[in-house]
Amino acid sequence: MAMADQKNDKSARPAAAPRERSGWLSRIAPGIRKAFAKRETPENLWVKCPDTGEMIYRPDLEAALWVTPSGYHMRIGAAQRLRYTLDEGRFERIPSPASRDDPLHFVGDKAYIDQLRAARKATGEPDAMTVAFGTIRGQPAVVAVQDFGFMGGSLSPAVGEAFVKAAQEAVRRQTPLVVFTATGGARMQEGTLSLMQMARTTLALNEVKAAGLPYIVVLTDPTTAGVLASYAMLGDIHLAEPNALVGFTGRRVIEQTIRETLPPGFQRAEFLVERGMIDRIATRAELPEVLGSILQTLAMGRARQHAA
Repeated sequence: MAMADQKNDKSARPAAAPRERSGWLSRIAPGIRKAFAKRETPENLWVKCPDTGEMIYRPDLEAALWVTPSGYHMRIGAAQRLRYTLDEGRFERIPSPASRDDPLHFVGDKAYIDQLRAARKATGEPDAMTVAFGTIRGQPAVVAVQDFGFMGGSLSPAVGEAFVKAAQEAVRRQTPLVVFTATGGARMQEGTLSLMQMARTTLALNEVKAAGLPYIVVLTDPTTAGVLASYAMLGDIHLAEPNALVGFTGRRVIEQTIRETLPPGFQRAEFLVERGMIDRIATRAELPEVLGSILQTLAMGRARQHAA
């Protein structure tokens, strides 16, 4: 009985609490777990090359000016273009005159005013053309850049105002005008008002040429439709990035109209250089040097003309 009571007493006692770990390993364990915890990979850390399908590490692509290892020139925004082109990436923004939003009260699948707001939020720009002043390899120039990311770089009254302002600034500062084009054509939401900008920009260029100032166009992918039919083809010199699409209308439409198969590479920059429509192709890395050399040569010629 006594032994049974002793067993019962032991079973009735509460279990002893486990001894706390106090060694050095327990102190660093939380830090180790944190260091090796699964981390979320940013969605945009890798970018797919549209040409080859290769996945490219984004920082490497940015260091290469958004040109893939295969040489494919990806589309870039206005701010990036200005930083890559102008000396030390420094420039003075030239504000464009204000333009009325949605003057025709366009009605479609999505409200035009909402499309404008979304494009402004995505690009950080008021419209599809940005104007700035800076130097390219020491040569001063007014530079206007179209951003395809803003509603396909479409020509609108706001873009027309920006272009006219760029031309006026070039005349006022007595500097060359350089324009980077990237567009799908006129903006349908503003109808005839957009088409009128073809004439307005041409008249503005007449003032630049009357002042004896160089006008250089850099055609980037894509440059089409009404812009190609106006200021994109009125330059003193036309440059283009590799494989840029340059044409008035689409390949399929042309083939259906003329009932013929177009040659390979039709409407690409290399095809047009061979036929004299474009003067030279320059990679994105080469463009500042090429532009600077052209501007310097034209400036020397203009100085000799004035001296004579």
